[in-house]
Amino acid sequence: MPVKLICASHSPLMEFTSPQDRTKEHTVRKAFAELAEQVKAYKPTLIISFGPDHFNGFFYDLMPSFCVGIRATAAGDWDYGPGKIDVPEATAIHLVRKVLDEGVDVAYSYRMQADHGVTQPLHFLCDGKLDRYPTIPIFINGAAAPMPTTKRTIALGRAVGQFIQSLNLENERVLILGTGGLSHDPPTPQMGSVPLEVEEFLICGRNPTFESRAARQAKIISVGQRLAAGDQSISIPLNPEWDLALLEKFKNADFSALEAMTEEDIRHEGGRGGQEVRSWIAAFSAFSELGEYEMKVHCYEAISEWIAGFGIVSAELKTQS
Repeated sequence: MPVKLICASHSPLMEFTSPQDRTKEHTVRKAFAELAEQVKAYKPTLIISFGPDHFNGFFYDLMPSFCVGIRATAAGDWDYGPGKIDVPEATAIHLVRKVLDEGVDVAYSYRMQADHGVTQPLHFLCDGKLDRYPTIPIFINGAAAPMPTTKRTIALGRAVGQFIQSLNLENERVLILGTGGLSHDPPTPQMGSVPLEVEEFLICGRNPTFESRAARQAKIISVGQRLAAGDQSISIPLNPEWDLALLEKFKNADFSALEAMTEEDIRHEGGRGGQEVRSWIAAFSAFSELGEYEMKVHCYEAISEWIAGFGIVSAELKTQS
């Protein structure tokens, strides 16, 4: 059974601003385009996508560490969607049961709203069609403290890897996606340090008006522009050294080092958005359950205008090389 992995940073600012150094943008878009051609040739029969949320679909009124979408639609933020994600319902339920059997308590949703943490990579890798391939989205909390430990995130990934093994179908072609990070510090509000009206949004801010969503997105665009101009008063700078060290950990399947990372460590080194690296951790953990792998770095660029240390990698099992 062929299985492939792609992990990528995301930034909705890609659609709204360009870096001063346009070669960085060209490198990222070229990497996405090349991988999109590979995905098209591969024709996955199932995509399992690990992704975070940015208070578009998941809120503090009930914040799970992990949640599997049994049915899912795009939240529509940053103009990705709206639209239905083609979730194979019976297969998603099978995944939930397998993960529970492996001892990882996971929530599940028949009405998941997946934001750009899931929809942007699907957009770039699947010809702009969120429903091109059967996809099971798996939410990992990387924004709302307290967050799942990296140890528990690895356990989730390994349980999903066991699910993939249980499919055991010769004609199945599985693609594992992980998206988020690397270092970036967007202006994500935090409970306990914001006005009551912002807390109310964090608790239950689903389905905002067009005007409120536009205002929120304009604020994020402004932050990217100010960071690119050298203003570090609103956000910690990108951390390429931390990013590249993380890529080495993934390349070497160094899960003991990943497991040792704490929420505080990640925040200090990678910023508020660096917490999203849990999606990469889960994706690689799932992939490693299937055997030894070889990872390829397609690009890494630190792009302040996108508020992202932007990395894109892929991996294949050595038995398939």
